[in-house]
Amino acid sequence: MWTESIAALQTSRAEAGPLVRSNRLGDYWALTKPDVNILIAVTTFAGFCLASSDFRAFPVLLLFHTLLGTLLVASGSGTLNQFIERRFDAQMRRTKRRPLAAGKIEPSRALWFGIFLSGVGTIYLAAAVNVLASVLAVLTLLSYLMVYTPLKRKTPLCTLIGALPGAVPPLIGWAAASGRLSLEAWVLYGIVFFWQFPHFMAIAWMYREDYDRAGYLVLPKGRRRSSFMVWQSVLPSLALVPLSLAPMLLGNEGVIYGVGALLLSVCFCYYGAQLSVRRNNGAAQRLLLASILYLPLLFVLMVLDKA
Repeated sequence: MWTESIAALQTSRAEAGPLVRSNRLGDYWALTKPDVNILIAVTTFAGFCLASSDFRAFPVLLLFHTLLGTLLVASGSGTLNQFIERRFDAQMRRTKRRPLAAGKIEPSRALWFGIFLSGVGTIYLAAAVNVLASVLAVLTLLSYLMVYTPLKRKTPLCTLIGALPGAVPPLIGWAAASGRLSLEAWVLYGIVFFWQFPHFMAIAWMYREDYDRAGYLVLPKGRRRSSFMVWQSVLPSLALVPLSLAPMLLGNEGVIYGVGALLLSVCFCYYGAQLSVRRNNGAAQRLLLASILYLPLLFVLMVLDKA
């Protein structure tokens, strides 16, 4: 399938002539995975705001530096991920229109673009924010590209491994604002860590045929597939109920936050359970939408209650 896909891609290039240049800026923008970067920006922003001790003298400029540096590294990571997976992306309906998979950008240019963004972002964070934030960003980048990305073709446990670097953005925000990592910061890390499992299970279930076609083992084969999806979507969402209440129990949030967090977490659990019972694309889509809404709303509650 690999060879047939590459051959088809080469044939389409030959028929179309040179690389498409009509929307080059848009293609490079797509390489950075802007949809993923939105959530990274939200969680980094939340970590920064929650670590800031005085909202009356809020460090707006430092926040700007933090978000810019973090998004530069994240954009570089997204670009390098597409470079590594370009041949597999070409085999999936969901990703075959990505710039590298569709042959719109030369792989060597994408490689250097990703290295440039990652390098500039790392240096920028170290110079304009602090070394701890920069180190956290680099560790996230390296573990995402060198551990999680290759494991997607080896074992369904890749979700567990990928969730470790995926939960780091709020730590970057916290480190940027305070220069250290406290217990409260690790609570935020835990929330994002467990949130990723039902979020990704919804995507994996919706596009399971695509992943199978490209050789990704994000779900087990055979009878274990359904049970694996159930455990990965239900148990982490249940863990989010007490974990989301931890900021209130630690004395950092009030009752209003606690009530809102409880309602959000119970709703999230409901949609996770629906996917485990119905096991269809409709339930997966609803869980995906719930996951996209859950995390920003929870962090908004935290910031507003603290303010």
